[in-house]
Amino acid sequence: MFQIEEGLAGVKTLPRVRAKGRYLFAGEDKFFIKGVTYGPFPENSRGEQLPEDETVNHDFELMRRAGVNSIRVYYVPPRRFLDIAARHGIRVMVGIPWPEHLCFLDQWEVKEDIKKTVREAVASLAGHPALLAWLIGNEIPSHIVRWHGAGKVEKFLAKLAAIVREEDPEGMVTYANYPSTEYLRLPFLDFLSINVYLHDKKAFRSYVKRLQNVAGELPLVLSEFGMDSIRNDEDHVAETLSWQLNSAFELGVSGTMVFAWTDEWFTGGHLIEDWKFGIVTETRKPKPAYQAVADVYRQRLPMLPENAPFISVVVCAYNAASTMDGCLASFAKVDYPKFEVIVVDDGSTDETGAISDRHAAAAPYIHVIHQPNLGLSAARNVGMNAAQGEIVAYTDSDCYVDPHWLHYMAWAFTEERFVAVGGPNLTPAEDNRTAACVAVSPGAPTHVLLTDEIAEHIPGCNMAYRKEHLAGIGGFDATYRAAGDDVDVCWRLQDQGHLIGFSAAMTVWHHRRNTVSAYLKQQKGYGRAEALLLPKHKDRFNMLGNSRWAGRIYGDISGALLAARPIVYHGAFGMGLFQTLYEPKGSLTAYLPLSMEWMLLAVACMIATPFSLIAGGLGLAMAASTLAFVAYRVSKARLPEQYDNITARLIIAGLTVAQPVLRGWTRYKTVWTLKRGAGVNACPLPLADTTACDESNLPRVGILRRLAATGSILAHRLSFHRFFWNDKSLERDELLASIIGLLRTLGVSYALDSGFAASSSTPPWDLAAKAGKLTTARLRVTVENHGGEKRFVRLAGSVLPSGASVLALVACLGAAAGSFLFHPILALAAGAVALGLAGWMVTGLFRAASLVATIIQYVMVTRPGCSMTEPVEERVTRVVKPRTAETVAEAAEEAQEVVPAAPAVAVEPEPVVVETEAA
Repeated sequence: MFQIEEGLAGVKTLPRVRAKGRYLFAGEDKFFIKGVTYGPFPENSRGEQLPEDETVNHDFELMRRAGVNSIRVYYVPPRRFLDIAARHGIRVMVGIPWPEHLCFLDQWEVKEDIKKTVREAVASLAGHPALLAWLIGNEIPSHIVRWHGAGKVEKFLAKLAAIVREEDPEGMVTYANYPSTEYLRLPFLDFLSINVYLHDKKAFRSYVKRLQNVAGELPLVLSEFGMDSIRNDEDHVAETLSWQLNSAFELGVSGTMVFAWTDEWFTGGHLIEDWKFGIVTETRKPKPAYQAVADVYRQRLPMLPENAPFISVVVCAYNAASTMDGCLASFAKVDYPKFEVIVVDDGSTDETGAISDRHAAAAPYIHVIHQPNLGLSAARNVGMNAAQGEIVAYTDSDCYVDPHWLHYMAWAFTEERFVAVGGPNLTPAEDNRTAACVAVSPGAPTHVLLTDEIAEHIPGCNMAYRKEHLAGIGGFDATYRAAGDDVDVCWRLQDQGHLIGFSAAMTVWHHRRNTVSAYLKQQKGYGRAEALLLPKHKDRFNMLGNSRWAGRIYGDISGALLAARPIVYHGAFGMGLFQTLYEPKGSLTAYLPLSMEWMLLAVACMIATPFSLIAGGLGLAMAASTLAFVAYRVSKARLPEQYDNITARLIIAGLTVAQPVLRGWTRYKTVWTLKRGAGVNACPLPLADTTACDESNLPRVGILRRLAATGSILAHRLSFHRFFWNDKSLERDELLASIIGLLRTLGVSYALDSGFAASSSTPPWDLAAKAGKLTTARLRVTVENHGGEKRFVRLAGSVLPSGASVLALVACLGAAAGSFLFHPILALAAGAVALGLAGWMVTGLFRAASLVATIIQYVMVTRPGCSMTEPVEERVTRVVKPRTAETVAEAAEEAQEVVPAAPAVAVEPEPVVVETEAA
């Protein structure tokens, strides 16, 4: 704990409290405000709105017995009062009163008087060790904010904060807001203070979660809450305060101020006698609420849930020597009782393994697994399989964790509806200028929220899963060697109907890339990951190949210029009690000017200026819009003060332009490579498919046989029907899983049947594989059970051009024919386009047919027990012959047979048999 030293005149020297990320710290230790409000009181014998010194000492002694370490006062006390507080180890949050209830911005004299009042107040107490923070205002009425406009009020409060920092550089600054003006954006504060009076437990917890997101990267303090004991039973008040305090600290607030210490309350020139919010009476007799507050404040915060789960933390590392020591050292400060750290050294060639082994030797909770380089997803799966805990958490080797990371994780998982939980990742203040610029540039890993507590995506540097559910979907897809695996897992869990939670208190510190080249390399990895995600989650991407998130991307301002503006619900005449800011979801239009496609089109139009002034003007307008977006991001980026200069802003501008170009180019390049059959580094077969995943499982057939199969499919009216026997109990779901695995391995985009049929005449299908832009291969599968392990497998479908390509071809041919007599050149051009389109379609049909042949060959080769050894005609005869008593008995005997395995051979097309079967 922090040390308290004895100063002059017996005043204890308390270390000044500072804000760091989402929490407060006194020295090196986290500091939780355990506070009560104090006063206002009638004037004492010195003319101060305070009790006499004897009463103050008595109050502070009672407070310390209850675990109170801070108070909030609504006036500027004399320095003597802070001396008394320091002797008792109590810190003081000082409120500076000024006329918030007036239209203070309408008169220059009033504004200047307020600034003078703030400056004089701070100067009188600056540097005192008992000072916790300065409150530069309290609950400016919503109608006053509405009158002036939120922007003007925010700017004025920013000026008051600057005055405080001029007079007391080490002092913290805050403003006591309330739900009616929740929409005020005050990022210049050291922590966010909110006065909240909600007595319904569910509503209170939900609103605290909301406030955590409103606070952003600032600590959250509940600066007022309480209950009147005249209109409510005292035991009920105590019960309410108990669950409010417990809920607040469970959800990660940095402090609470219970309103109020005593029932003695003087305001408006007289004592208030019809409200009693105190936890002690006017005579300082403790009420039941006093004990309720003490039961929480005396505890070591944050508390642990009952039956806290065992948590396994997995850290995957590859050549991470520069950050590995700091990452593992941070776990030494974690005081969670039941956890382990599993380090998976994924084939590092630097000192990563040695550093990990050294920490493991000193800390028995750290275990190290060394393996060849298999990629991030494979390493995460290794960690999952080795984990002993029911919760498997992941952080990166370039992160270090908050001391209470696992506490808040455990609390988040007390909600059984969540199968996974994530939290924010913040940028360490000690990072260099480039890292600070990278942190506010596009493409940083972050969470995407559907609501204040439900996430669509949680980043891989701060995520945790219930092990049974993570293993239930097969873990991480090994396709994603460096990025994208976290997105894929989140989407797969949601596709199964599961919910992913978000805990704003579950914080890690994440070092950003500290060089421009490292950042650009990271964005290339993200571009490749998007290309790999595209065929698997096609409906979650827009037409440009960018992720189409259903939720709100935390902290993203890329498309703010063209996006819908935030909406504030004010209520009728601006009288709503909870005036909430609703952030719109990003749209494709809003992000276009910062896309690679937009920039390339702008350049192309400008190059075409000598041929068309209209095209040149359009290109200039597009380029101007891009520059406007870049300028907006640069102007809104928040940088640490020591790095906030013109050089840093220029770096941000360069990264903002380079990121979408490099990421988009890599995405397109990867998509093209996959479509050409280059494949990926690992086979992503579903968990249901237990076939070994390597290149030996892909069919190896000669070119002539492949062409023959392809030609047979095309010759047979662009449709196909293949069948074979299997004597190893092959089931339909296994077969579909194998085919899906092959398509994913080949990088082929595919869609699954939605279950809805357009009409009864539409042929049903199970899979639609997109072999090209203009062609699709549709496939349906069935498996007949012939007793025992014997199965008869059918694969059928069609190879078809897309409707849009057919319409385009017809349109080009029509244009060529219609303009032949009048515009021969135009007719020739249209004919050339039609010819090219037709050639493209034919090529696509051959590719689709070849894909179908590959699928059939793959199934025959990889599934054990598949063969064509039993004559199909014999099976057809048995199926169609009359059912007599003898034939039924024969069928029953055959059902008991176990057919020996036959050698797997490639299937040969048999169109004649197909017709016989159909007959």
